[in-house]
Amino acid sequence: MARFLDVHLMKGLDGTLIRNALADEFRVTHLNIMYNPEVDQCYCLIDASTMETVQKHHDKLGIKWDYVS
Repeated sequence: MARFLDVHLMKGLDGTLIRNALADEFRVTHLNIMYNPEVDQCYCLIDASTMETVQKHHDKLGIKWDYVS
């Protein structure tokens, strides 16, 4: 597994959606989720097999990420 950090603007996202993102068939594992209220951004540290897997995980949930590395 590779480790990725992604960043999301929280517009339209809430805690329920984020909790639902924690497990799916793409085997993405959230190691840590951090929220910065000053800029309304969420930072997710995740393990996933590939960048494509990260994209599929977000697409399924309808979550746009603004940055991933």
